[in-house]
Amino acid sequence: MIWKYLIPLSFILLLISFWNRNDLSDDMEILEELRQEPIQKRAEKSVFSSTVNKTTYEIQPLFDYELYGLVVSYELHDGNYNLHKRWNDHLNVADYCVVWDTSAFNEFLPNIKFWNGQFTCNFETRNQQAWDNFNTEQLSNNHLITDDEYIRKKLRKISIGDQIRITGWLSSYKNLSHGGVRNTSITREDQGNGACETIYVNDVSVLKSYNSIWRYAMYLSLLVFIISLFMYVSAPHKARNN
Repeated sequence: MIWKYLIPLSFILLLISFWNRNDLSDDMEILEELRQEPIQKRAEKSVFSSTVNKTTYEIQPLFDYELYGLVVSYELHDGNYNLHKRWNDHLNVADYCVVWDTSAFNEFLPNIKFWNGQFTCNFETRNQQAWDNFNTEQLSNNHLITDDEYIRKKLRKISIGDQIRITGWLSSYKNLSHGGVRNTSITREDQGNGACETIYVNDVSVLKSYNSIWRYAMYLSLLVFIISLFMYVSAPHKARNN
């Protein structure tokens, strides 16, 4: 019975492909739009309030902001967990770490490991060529905030490797219900604590979705695993004679 062999084989492939699903490939096609630096100019928008999950926030737009970038890591947030729960922050939907310009076009980019902490974007590599061709001023960790439910859902669907465009305001915001203020970086040259951009998102779009061979393998192996398991359980089995 072929199904009993396909079950473990497809399951092993599923595990391997799931583990590697976010690896960037060497032959990624990067859009020319990503060659530009973020566009920033003084905002004319006044302070306004926003309410999410019965909590009211005051947002202070500082700069109009437009960002084209390649997503290299991210962290989704839920105001019911971790420090977001302690701060009662339901406005911050997600943090997306992106790169652009020569760093996005760096052929050795797949040799750099990126990962998000709760509020940070971290990266490391043992490949000297990858490091030499990487510009840390072409990377930003973006705290994305909005009360628009449609935009919140779109943000949650973005994946590593996607090439995106975000427009909105670099903003600071404070919790009017429970206190607490979060500021924003206004330059790409800073690092460390306070270097993240806080963006009130007015629009977000995925310019090019990323689909690697590992992701195709993950979906295919999952399908084969489910079908094989179903067929094996459904098939008649011969009784064993003592």
